Amino acid sequence: MQIYFWTKTAHLVFVIAWMATVFYLPRILVNLAEAGDGHTAEDRAVRARLMLMGRRLYRFGHNMFGMAFAFGLALWQGWRVFPNALPRMFAVEGWLHAKLALVALLLAYFIIAGRWLKGIEKGRALPSSKALRWFNELPVLLLVGVVYLVLAKPF
Repeated sequence: MQIYFWTKTAHLVFVIAWMATVFYLPRILVNLAEAGDGHTAEDRAVRARLMLMGRRLYRFGHNMFGMAFAFGLALWQGWRVFPNALPRMFAVEGWLHAKLALVALLLAYFIIAGRWLKGIEKGRALPSSKALRWFNELPVLLLVGVVYLVLAKPF
């Protein structure tokens, strides 16, 4: 049972790290939208720094999601590989499917933010800073749903 708690701990740590990137990447996009048009040296320097931060954060977020996914998969199906170490807790419960659907939406959100970031490098325009601020609020609602499903297991 000890390996189960270490696996669950690792899953939660990587989920927290990934969610930090999910929350922060859109803030970088807002700052890029408000950074100016790049005509001055100062504007270009600010935009270059934000782009560097955004690229590194996006790469870090993908790595954290991958690790969270791997440990989550071990929690979900690990009992097949390690029947004595990991319990068969999540094999058929409906709440898990709902949680995974919300996580898929969070991943799609993260990928959209990343594509907007990559689009800036190709000269594409971002949505307005106001639209990006609203976009920034969406993962909070999805995260509330995920946490509720995990804690309450309503079905």
